[in-house]
Amino acid sequence: MKEDTTSGILKRLEDQKKEEGGLPLLLEFYYELLETQSEALKRLAAPKTAWSKDTILKRIQNGLPPIGFNELDPYWPLVQDFFPRVINVFAKYPGLFGEPAARLKEKDSGRVITKKAIEAWFNGKDLPSIFLGGASKNLMSAIIQATIQPFLANYARALISHIEQELWRRGYCPICGGVPDLALIKGEHGARWLLCSRCDTEWLFQRLECPYCGTQEQNDLAFFTDDNEQYRLYVCEQCKCYLKAIDLRKAQSEILPPLERIYTLDLDTQARERGYHSCQKPAVKSK
Repeated sequence: MKEDTTSGILKRLEDQKKEEGGLPLLLEFYYELLETQSEALKRLAAPKTAWSKDTILKRIQNGLPPIGFNELDPYWPLVQDFFPRVINVFAKYPGLFGEPAARLKEKDSGRVITKKAIEAWFNGKDLPSIFLGGASKNLMSAIIQATIQPFLANYARALISHIEQELWRRGYCPICGGVPDLALIKGEHGARWLLCSRCDTEWLFQRLECPYCGTQEQNDLAFFTDDNEQYRLYVCEQCKCYLKAIDLRKAQSEILPPLERIYTLDLDTQARERGYHSCQKPAVKSK
């Protein structure tokens, strides 16, 4: 996520809090988490990468993002320092997660974030059972993602200018290989851009293709829209995945895409009620 986008979201939520006398619990949690992630991002120097521009171009042409787990080299002491801070944020909002997140802070839980756990999460594999310590996989995956997000965003800021958008057009992120969880319709011709669920990178994608299973069968692809035609819900009958989308051409005010993940939660509910599900596992593995 860009620093100006982060500050914009924080200000938007601060203004909403003043106007409404408070924030809904989920937005309170998001605000505190975003503040914590922003502080971590500010502490990061530009990432070191062994890839030259030519090497990145070759990887892109072969469908490989510049950053797989083996190339991810965050400052691990900072990761270790940041992890319990993220847990503290989650633990303050146990009602949001359907389980007692506060127990995550117990000193005898034996839970320390490890490279093995991060690698499993990064590649969409099951987390080590010893790392879960009784917590659910979904909760721990969310905590790992929140911990690693500033580090992936730091890589995204450094590498996005090297990505040739027309050469990519794949259903997974050209920076870290994560799947999209939001689409943006913009430009004169309504080009569809995808937003990475992990590092917030935006990339160009086809209008008539499912980013999750790759089908281009028009009979299997559809979208629903609201009365104002600003919000869409793309669905695929092949894989039963859905993708939320915002038509920026219809927007009456500035849209901050990461914040729209929460503002559009009703679309997630509608999708599940229609029998569709979100696609969360990364489509590409480390090479």
